[in-house]
Amino acid sequence: MKNSIFHIPYSIFFFVFLLSTFYFPLSAIYAANPQELKNEISQKSAELQQIETERQQILNSLNELSKENRTLQKDIKKNEYQISQLNLTIKSSQINIEKLGLEIKSLENEIKSIEDKSIFKKEAITKLLRELREKENENLLTILLKNKSLAESVFETQELLDFNNGLTSEVTNLRRLHEERSRKFDEISASKQGQESENYNLKNRKLIVEDQKTERRNLLTLNKKQEKNYQQRIEELEKQQAEINTEIEEIEAELRKKIDPTALPTPRPGVLAMPLKLNLIQNLTQNYGATNFAQLTYSSKFHNGVDIGAPLGTPIFAAESGRVIAVGNTDAYCPPVWYGRKKYGGSYGKYIVIKHENNLSTLYSHLSLSVVKIGDIVNRGDLISYSGNTGFSTGPHLHFTIYANIYSAGEKLLSPEIKNSVHCGPQPYGATMNPLDYL
Repeated sequence: MKNSIFHIPYSIFFFVFLLSTFYFPLSAIYAANPQELKNEISQKSAELQQIETERQQILNSLNELSKENRTLQKDIKKNEYQISQLNLTIKSSQINIEKLGLEIKSLENEIKSIEDKSIFKKEAITKLLRELREKENENLLTILLKNKSLAESVFETQELLDFNNGLTSEVTNLRRLHEERSRKFDEISASKQGQESENYNLKNRKLIVEDQKTERRNLLTLNKKQEKNYQQRIEELEKQQAEINTEIEEIEAELRKKIDPTALPTPRPGVLAMPLKLNLIQNLTQNYGATNFAQLTYSSKFHNGVDIGAPLGTPIFAAESGRVIAVGNTDAYCPPVWYGRKKYGGSYGKYIVIKHENNLSTLYSHLSLSVVKIGDIVNRGDLISYSGNTGFSTGPHLHFTIYANIYSAGEKLLSPEIKNSVHCGPQPYGATMNPLDYL
């Protein structure tokens, strides 16, 4: 059959019409589900916002309570607030898991839609290539001889050029669809990882709640007579706490003299990652060194790290890759006791020490729950624990310390070193430095 100058356009128009009639109804099928998913995702976001508002109200109540002198009843009330705050955090995790599940479904729908579009584009390109090959088999002389006029020949030649341009455009569009599909797969992967992380946090926060409930039961068993016993023990407790602080500072002051700056990373932001996903400036509650608080509170007059305020159960992450060399709990040797606004107990409480390859080590203390063990290899940003209020602590926060790694002539690690303290069992000592130089 003889080709006419209208043959190709009509065939392509007909092909595009078929694609349109097939694709748009299919899109309508997908349109309902995405909109429903979008509405559900928005609803989950609103629920999360409401929970965050309630959680913030409880945190405000906790902060106000912390400003008052402590009594047994107020300690019980504080514990109840902390359990409520944790329960809201658990509820938030559950909703966030559901929200991530909806987002994954939405992304899967988008990928399906993209894959359908890709199929149509491939069919269009195949059609164009077939028509183009037929045209390219005809040389310019054949085109001139078969057509009735020069105008028809010129039109057909231009049509060949248009085909080439159309093919280039379709290939570009197909490449764009493949790139979009790849991005959506990456988003799904990130959402699934987020979902796994939330599930893990959910399980661990439930354990923290159980710990808090145990503490509450212990508090409720105390009676007025036992509360009076606090006052009888105060001199002994103050002396013990002073001895702990003095011991730490005396050992660490000597170790700091052995620091070789040339063996350490150049101080600059980003050498270590923030151990909490919180704004450091907004949540820094105590700096490193001879701070005003340290002068008034510690017999050593020195604070060997930085304190970062964080609600109970906040995830804590490794500041750098390395090996876990210590996981401990000084409260096991020095059970904490509140008196007034002061808490007397086992210095660091629950703690973790990680030794890094850059000649630094990091200490994370006052934890509520650890999810690593001695010997574990962790990567920068890995979850290692949750914030708490264990040890010598006036409220939930992370005490973060940096040690310079120092070795003896026999390559024995001298800093940091885990050894028995005068009162509270094994705990870390080391040549401390200002964490703000590296965060």
